[in-house]
Amino acid sequence: MLSKLGAEARRYAGSFVVDGFFNGASRIARLHPRARPERHAVEVLPDLPYVEGSSAREHLLDVWRPAPGAAPRGDTRRGGPPWPIVFYVHGGGFRILSKDTHWVMALGFARRGFVAFNVSYRLAPRHRFPTPLEDVCAAFGWVVKNAARFGGDPSRVVLAGESAGANLVTSLALALAYERPEPFAKLAWDTGVVPRAVVPACGVFQVSDLARLKRRKPKISSFIADRLAEVERAYLGPGPWPCSLDLADPVVTLERGEHPTRPLSPYFLPVGTKDPLLPDTRRLGEALRALGVEATERYYPGELHAFHAFVMRDVARRCWADTFAFLDRHVPARDEA
Repeated sequence: MLSKLGAEARRYAGSFVVDGFFNGASRIARLHPRARPERHAVEVLPDLPYVEGSSAREHLLDVWRPAPGAAPRGDTRRGGPPWPIVFYVHGGGFRILSKDTHWVMALGFARRGFVAFNVSYRLAPRHRFPTPLEDVCAAFGWVVKNAARFGGDPSRVVLAGESAGANLVTSLALALAYERPEPFAKLAWDTGVVPRAVVPACGVFQVSDLARLKRRKPKISSFIADRLAEVERAYLGPGPWPCSLDLADPVVTLERGEHPTRPLSPYFLPVGTKDPLLPDTRRLGEALRALGVEATERYYPGELHAFHAFVMRDVARRCWADTFAFLDRHVPARDEA
């Protein structure tokens, strides 16, 4: 028992170290002159609470938007407000990171002419499933209610995230399309929003039984397999759970083939071919197409997990360009909406 507790303590201590590293790297990166929002005709409204009465830093979001009076770079057709919305949810294995580590994602969308709402949420293992998803649904409800005062158009919404965030926005998309019994899912459903597109990059779309990835591809290293096991332990724990795992395992839910009440949106699914989570992207694309939903996977040869976050690399820029090309087809400009 003591050795087991010691192993758990070492794992969680390791998470804090990794979280500290990425937070430090993010703060340093923001000091670079090219990271300044004004350089990109973007302004930031930070640390807005989305849960009334909560003082938790996890219950904050940032708004990144084109600066008033300035044409966004790269997409002048979007013009002035109201702008389409990107609701962005960060990754980190449900255990680490925040909106503050993912500012570059919000900047990328804002400079393209979107209002990006970059969301934090409570983290595992202190806050296990479904708490992070509860927070995401609460944040989405707040965004829909308040979007107009930030120049956002709730009739043109994109859901986006990577890794764990990809799981959370895919589950949010299901809560918007299927009427479900969970109170947090009902909160999302009651917004009445049908997103124009969903962009879950390099996602973990089934959190339960992550050992399946090692069984499927024995060449996955023991180190990676252990990290995947940590994600499952932290987010799901041993159970029992207060609700079904349908919205922890959205690909499994879609594979049942039940047709939604509201339309499921087109999906763009970028992933590297060396990403251990690659099979989940393939499964999600197949499950969506079986339901008649447009799903476009885009595979980047030799790339690892979350490669697109390293925006200085050519392949990351190509991924961003592919993403924007997809969104340009599905998220109309104001005069086309």
